[in-house]
Amino acid sequence: MNIKSRLILMGLIVLIISCAKNPFTGKNTMALVPNSEIFPSSFQQYNTFLNENKVVKGTKDAQRVESIGMKIKVAAEKWLNSNGNVGYLKDYKWEYNLVESKEVNAWCMPGGKIVFYTGILPICKDDAGMATVMGHEVAHALANHGQQRMSAGMLQQLGAVGVGVATGNKSEETQQIAMTAYGATTQLGGMLPFSRAHESEADMIGLTLMAIAGYNPDTAVAFWERMASNSGGQAPPEFLSTHPSSSTRIAEIKKLIPQAKAEAAKFGVKFK
Repeated sequence: MNIKSRLILMGLIVLIISCAKNPFTGKNTMALVPNSEIFPSSFQQYNTFLNENKVVKGTKDAQRVESIGMKIKVAAEKWLNSNGNVGYLKDYKWEYNLVESKEVNAWCMPGGKIVFYTGILPICKDDAGMATVMGHEVAHALANHGQQRMSAGMLQQLGAVGVGVATGNKSEETQQIAMTAYGATTQLGGMLPFSRAHESEADMIGLTLMAIAGYNPDTAVAFWERMASNSGGQAPPEFLSTHPSSSTRIAEIKKLIPQAKAEAAKFGVKFK
């Protein structure tokens, strides 16, 4: 067996044995790096970020971020427990912080470490808007999207090694062309669609979480419409972006709302 064949076989073996099941979709996902390694690093990076930025404490908005975050976490526990995933969150260390920044953004690191920037609060407008964002960001962590992105990056690097081996006896120019083509193809045809799929999955899970927590998922549409207006049409074309376009996202969310309400109804939470 030549080196190229060995690399391909090794990649297949890694894919087969390094999978985890997404409890929200039932799909197998890549897990080349276990959470036992990812979480400690995530927690350390989060603490470093907080130490280097202005964390807002004691204000009404800071309290809202924490309160809504806790409600979303409780909703996630209810949903997971009801679907036979008791203990799924045992290694998560939830923390919710509001950070002073004009940036219109929020994020959640693996293991449940969440940041809201003050710049997104006017777009959120109210508690339901904040719950939309919180549900979406928490969903990224619950579905282990960080782990999957890391795994995908490792496979992309492995593929690059394979390209290097396969073209090792070619001219330097040919090697450069092959590597450039590989990078563009895997980015446009692999990594970017992979990221957009994660965004859509986080929307789906987030809608359900906010609904179970008592926030009407219908309000998510208005939030994303405000986000679209705030961007001023400056977003790149969807195929070049890590996120779905605003129109795609809003259309998908409208379709997902009945499902989110149906899940919430199982826990006695009903909306008109």
